Amino acid sequence: MRKLAIIGSIIAFCAINAFGESNQELIQKAKGVGLEPIPTGKALKDYQLKKATDTDLATGYKPKMTQAQIELGKKLYFDPRISSSNLISCNTCHNLALGGVDVVPAAIGEKWQPNTHHLNSPTVFNSVFNSVQFWDGRAKHLGDQAQGPIQNPVEMAASPKLVVEKITSMPAYVDEFKKAYGNKVKIDFKLIADTIAMFEETLVTPSRYDDFLKGNPKALSKDEQEGLNIFIDKGCTACHTGINLGGSMQPFGVVKPYKFASIGNFKGDANGMVKVPTLRNITETMPYFHNGQYWDVKDAIKEMGAIQLGITISDDEAKKIQTFFQSLTGTKPEIIYPTLPPVTDKTPKPVF
Repeated sequence: MRKLAIIGSIIAFCAINAFGESNQELIQKAKGVGLEPIPTGKALKDYQLKKATDTDLATGYKPKMTQAQIELGKKLYFDPRISSSNLISCNTCHNLALGGVDVVPAAIGEKWQPNTHHLNSPTVFNSVFNSVQFWDGRAKHLGDQAQGPIQNPVEMAASPKLVVEKITSMPAYVDEFKKAYGNKVKIDFKLIADTIAMFEETLVTPSRYDDFLKGNPKALSKDEQEGLNIFIDKGCTACHTGINLGGSMQPFGVVKPYKFASIGNFKGDANGMVKVPTLRNITETMPYFHNGQYWDVKDAIKEMGAIQLGITISDDEAKKIQTFFQSLTGTKPEIIYPTLPPVTDKTPKPVF
């Protein structure tokens, strides 16, 4: 009996972190500042479907997130022929093999043009959990967001009319739309964009961090838990909170100006607010900030402490927070690159 008591004491001692809190206390502390795990099972499907139906698809074609709709969305996501040059797809800037980004400071589009505001491509993974899309938050839903880059002259540079002409010129695509939405479907630009969005809504990456929030104290290492505790105590969750540890609009440069504010002319929305980037998979989505000026996440952490919180985050503290960030790297869904429908003599030719 005495041996059992000693073993119990050792277990209890090991459950106390270096910062003096038990694992369960840290879990409750994290939840108390608004951190939430990714939903699973039916709850996740219901969340995704609600996001899809909120886009208000063309009358009569409400999404059901069927496999046919999602697979069609995947083909459209990877199809570079949606662009005027036949060279740029959604995956060009939001590469699913690279953490959902392009790993360059500013997005590059048609005719090798950089983004006019020197804006960095946000990750598409877990974007379903954002409350707004784009750095200036001008789109609420992924379906609305998908329409923007397609039409932007320095991104995909394709008019809605051209996109519809391209898609409807390929019989295999027309057949897939009928399979997904019924024989009477009207293939318009909005439906194409909303179908892409349905695929994007499935790009969810649960991680060990989610298991920890759900009550598994062993999901994070001692060092990761220490980093999470520092992350909370420093006040980082004032902006990086919720399911996505980001995704809402917040003021930027609260205490003092961002060091690289002069690179690009982006000023946020009309109120100077900027969309908070998700921290999920953050160690894979460098460079950081809206204009991609930091490649080392520790430097980005220290800059955020200075300009947002008015505090100095030491090198050691930044390294510990970085260690916590490793637990945010999630399991990616398996994506098989699709075979795309062939063009016909009616398909509009590329323009360079």
